[in-house]
Amino acid sequence: MTPETVLTIAREALTVTTLLAAPLLLVALVTGVMVGILQAATQINEMTLSFIPKLLALMLTLLITGPWMLQLITSYTRTLFTSIPGLLG
Repeated sequence: MTPETVLTIAREALTVTTLLAAPLLLVALVTGVMVGILQAATQINEMTLSFIPKLLALMLTLLITGPWMLQLITSYTRTLFTSIPGLLG
């Protein structure tokens, strides 16, 4: 196996990981900022007020993007498994 193929596999793995994590991280960030602004404006510092909206937003995001995420990781895994014979010999 050449160093170029190892780097290609590593780059594809990082790309897939970034694509899988991005929707959840962005939604958590936006929800956290919005709740933080609301808490600062109303001076309500309740821990559950920041946790529950993030949890609900992440669940909704998983419901919406879950099939796409599953298809992406399945496609990547299938491509990786089919390329194993070419990598070995």
